[in-house]
Amino acid sequence: MTTAASVLSVENLSVQYRPKVGAAVDAVKNASLQVAPGEFVGLAGESGSGKTTFAQAVLKLLRSPGRITGGTIRWGDQDVTDLSGDDLRPYRWSYVSTVFQSSMNSLNPVVRVRRMFEDVMHEHTDFSDERIRERCEELFDLVSVDTRFLGMYPHELSGGMRQRVNLALALALQPQLVLFDEPTTGLDVVVQKSILDKIRELQERERFGAVLITHDMGTLLDFSDRVAVMYEGEIVEDIAATDAVSPGPRHPYSIHLVGSYAELLGEDVPGYTGAELEEPDEVSQEAPVQGRTVLEIEDLGRRFAKRQGMKTEHVDAVKDVSFTLREGEVTALVGQSGSGKSTIARILTRIDVPSSGSVRYAAKADGQMHDIASLRGKVAREYRRNVQYVFQDPYAALNPTLTVGYSLARPLVNFLHVGRREAIERSASLLETVGLTPAGRFIGRLPHELSGGQRQRVVIARALAAEPRLVIADEPIASLDVSIRAEILEVLQSLVADHGVGMLYITHDLLSAKSLANHALVLKDGELIESGPAEQVIENPQAAYTRQLLDAIPNPFEKRSAA
Repeated sequence: MTTAASVLSVENLSVQYRPKVGAAVDAVKNASLQVAPGEFVGLAGESGSGKTTFAQAVLKLLRSPGRITGGTIRWGDQDVTDLSGDDLRPYRWSYVSTVFQSSMNSLNPVVRVRRMFEDVMHEHTDFSDERIRERCEELFDLVSVDTRFLGMYPHELSGGMRQRVNLALALALQPQLVLFDEPTTGLDVVVQKSILDKIRELQERERFGAVLITHDMGTLLDFSDRVAVMYEGEIVEDIAATDAVSPGPRHPYSIHLVGSYAELLGEDVPGYTGAELEEPDEVSQEAPVQGRTVLEIEDLGRRFAKRQGMKTEHVDAVKDVSFTLREGEVTALVGQSGSGKSTIARILTRIDVPSSGSVRYAAKADGQMHDIASLRGKVAREYRRNVQYVFQDPYAALNPTLTVGYSLARPLVNFLHVGRREAIERSASLLETVGLTPAGRFIGRLPHELSGGQRQRVVIARALAAEPRLVIADEPIASLDVSIRAEILEVLQSLVADHGVGMLYITHDLLSAKSLANHALVLKDGELIESGPAEQVIENPQAAYTRQLLDAIPNPFEKRSAA
């Protein structure tokens, strides 16, 4: 029921996508949600459940071919369901604002950070230039970012800093309602916790209503007052976060989501049986027979020159790192953002070159070891096929103008030289392998027609298309919901077990590393500080930094049972 005190009231909202070709899709069906001032509400659901469509409709940012087909949306006392963009302008930022899903893509890359704040305040207020400067400094202090970064471009900031800038932008005009759409996707667990702690602290201080949309049940249960669960476009349950732990959710889908997260943590949730929905098989923990060496990394170093005014500083992103990657084995490379993980991945894929040390490839063409910096001819072509990359950001990893089918067919044609008909058949099979079923629903779509989780599945399928010896997977499940992660991990494990493919699994998620990896390497500030069998490193860490990573994982079950 709508209350006068609600900062947001959504009643029986329905949204439909009506493409030019094909049948209409009901993305949101009769969904209702109320948010009171100062209330922190979580919206949970798997990728494709309708969360982001619901958010876009609530914010009046829905684009064609999507359209609202029923229900009402009220921002406070104002019914905005049928208002135009010009009519909504006075309410944006001053009453409602948002922090979008990808911090990497939501800031203007050609404008300095200060200019973005100035544009907002010039457009929506009559602040003087002096007051705008003061407000910018107040906002940066609010989100704990040094004001010197106001003069920088977005690419000069880390992912965590960019997300804090997005948060500061959203709070620029002290709105009464802020909607957070997957605000920490792709950030490591330590940075994620600091961002969420800051959001919660600011929300309690400023008393704005908040809606947090995420697939991460642990985060929702840890930070929200209430959790609304969305399934196939419907809000099927709306419960207090404490009730999701004990006595437990009631709807089978809610039980599935909460139980999936609890299983990752090794916790028992009262009322969870898992019988209502099919559970993925457990990932095998058996160590494979040691395979042939693919890459030997020895004393690897990468130094970057950074200019500060008239001076040039040198930063060691990677320092004397050594390890071996073999067929049939998974090695997890674990660490925070900025620890050097992606720099190593870029070197191994020949996107970057090392400053010191070596990376040697065991070529099948001649049976010799080759330094990858000097690969030529047949061996270079073999290397391009046999070392494939799963990129971290699914929004930037796919060409927006190419269909899913075309993106998968290209490596099949270029590396395996298959014909057009066979390429289509294999593309469909790859989609089925990564859980996009039936394949016919996805093969003709463009990337913007897929959810973030669906895009990441396509990226994984594309890496598998060339039938590589080694896959470098850079945060491959960061955008996937908890119940789908187990399925993708099972896909990756079967790729290793059944086809003998080796994998460098780059992640900040120690739970998934424990499930998938045989070996774990912990990286901090470019240095290898701990290594060994994955289960041993994660169950019994010796380094304080490894324990810090483990402690940052949300565990609402443990906290509330202790309380």
